[in-house]
Amino acid sequence: MSGSQCFENPPIVSSTCGAGSVQELGGFKTYVTGSQDSKLAILLVSDAFGYEAPNLRKLADKVAAAGFLVVVPDFLYGEPFKPHLDRDSWKKAHSMDKGFEDAKTVVATLRSKGVSCIGAAGFCWGGVVVTKLARSDDIKAAVVLHPGPLTVEDINDVKIPTAILGAESDRIFPPEQLKHLGEILSGKTEVDSFVKIFPGVAHGWTMRYKDDDESAVKSAEEAHGDMLNWFTKYVK
Repeated sequence: MSGSQCFENPPIVSSTCGAGSVQELGGFKTYVTGSQDSKLAILLVSDAFGYEAPNLRKLADKVAAAGFLVVVPDFLYGEPFKPHLDRDSWKKAHSMDKGFEDAKTVVATLRSKGVSCIGAAGFCWGGVVVTKLARSDDIKAAVVLHPGPLTVEDINDVKIPTAILGAESDRIFPPEQLKHLGEILSGKTEVDSFVKIFPGVAHGWTMRYKDDDESAVKSAEEAHGDMLNWFTKYVK
């Protein structure tokens, strides 16, 4: 996530939006929505703009309505990216490796509470975190949406069903790179995979759309539907 597209179109965050509530989970402030008794959970890992982004919480509620317990932890420790911040300093303070370690803590906490099957989806920064999770069997399915700087090594080590949804106009992770990773995934016959490039959209389109832009909403909802279908298939 080295390019400017990771930090464009920041949302207006609001800690009060959504049908769920903010709880403590594994030591993190976490937006929690859906049935607390569900044995099936979905972990959503935010992009640089954090867990209070309204569209992220709206998506969490949509996934919860399908029968999942959905958790969106604050892996940025109350420090989402803001336009006035220095990007390099922010990235140094919020490494994806640290996000991965934090995500493992949340997954372990969910299991300790009786959750039997967990899926995870991540957006940009969070997509790299989720790909690192997919290198183990701690979760059962992964979805990466407009990924940050994934590496061939990351994809080579994937062990669980993984879907990657990318944008046609993406300077962070261009379609040709995504197609290459898709070829690697498709060669892993023991792991189901799904790679899709959405036309006419740019990096961040699944989260940073405007509600009054009908075309943008339609593209985002298509990606959300693909994500939910993946989880319905494998997190059960």
